[in-house]
Amino acid sequence: MRLDRRAFAMLLGMAALGAAAPWAGASGAARGIITDAAGRRVDLTGPARRIVLLDAVDVLSMAVLHPDPSSLIAGWAGVDRFDSDLVRRQYDRGAGGGAIPVIGGQTADTLSLETILALEPDLVVATAAMEPGLGDGPLARRIAAAGIPVLFSSAASNRRSGTGAPADPFDDMARTLRMWGAVLDRSARAEAFIAFALDRLAQVGDRLAGAAPTTAYLEVQSTYDDCCWAAGRRPWGDLLAMAGGRNLAAVEAPWYAKVAAEQLMIEAPAVYIASGGAFGANLRPGIGPGLDPAAARAGLRRLTKRTGLATLPAVRDGRVHGVWTGLLTVPPLNILFVEAAARWLHPERFADADPAATLDTINRRFLAQPLPGPCWLSLAPATDD
Repeated sequence: MRLDRRAFAMLLGMAALGAAAPWAGASGAARGIITDAAGRRVDLTGPARRIVLLDAVDVLSMAVLHPDPSSLIAGWAGVDRFDSDLVRRQYDRGAGGGAIPVIGGQTADTLSLETILALEPDLVVATAAMEPGLGDGPLARRIAAAGIPVLFSSAASNRRSGTGAPADPFDDMARTLRMWGAVLDRSARAEAFIAFALDRLAQVGDRLAGAAPTTAYLEVQSTYDDCCWAAGRRPWGDLLAMAGGRNLAAVEAPWYAKVAAEQLMIEAPAVYIASGGAFGANLRPGIGPGLDPAAARAGLRRLTKRTGLATLPAVRDGRVHGVWTGLLTVPPLNILFVEAAARWLHPERFADADPAATLDTINRRFLAQPLPGPCWLSLAPATDD
């Protein structure tokens, strides 16, 4: 990330916030040509008031811009990706007051055209993970043939080649929010959040100037009985690098790769960052909004008992931490991962940094529903705040 974005971000944020009321846009929906995150230009012929999300977590990107995004959602899939029962309950309230219909699971083979069409949507929002064809797949073509626009909130998928992944997760975030800003008629608010996130990122970069990266093991799928699923080169390796980390040298793949515990011992990472959430509670640490921090720390401790991990410098030195998966998978929340990870990777430079203050600002200024903790924590409680 280029540090000259800071000045641009600050100016843009001042202009956007000065021009826009807290919830700009009277109708909450727009029409016209929309450019989605895949760069596709799609004609939205009318206001989108019945949206089907093929990835339910997209509601959190909507929630940065809209005071009641759930009222616009006719159905969604992949609700397990929330990885927080509390966050799902916050947004699982449709226009009629009942639960939002679930139309599928976490994979494309759980979706059906008939189920989608029965909801009479005026817009379907997909991701490359659920529709790898990015508009050329059979499901998207059939939806479009029925006269329903299809937009993509993400163009990157771990089922695609490395060339399909974004080189800069914050550029990806900006594309996503600009798309939603156009759909929801809240483009000024989208630019305000983008400016806010880029300014926070630039401040991290300023503090890291001249610092040598810290070797870290970022585990994107932390389970008690299996090891070791490491973050790939991108996008999660990019986020780690933005926080001042160096990914494992043995990992060349994008997204994630399984490495042997012996390889971890060879590379001897100084910091270990695990991930967790509510899904699969008996298999992984329960780190996330509304979950018990003490139980989460017990889960982190259990992870360190796996074969070979006790020998790592990160474990020996007590530099073991965990994040809710939402910080990695929800684009507007990536800045929270970067700030928290930077404190763990370079404590001497970030002793007075406060990612919790950033979360508080996001809650107060942007999110429709405040996001409670714990979104991150450490095995040693004293290093959390």
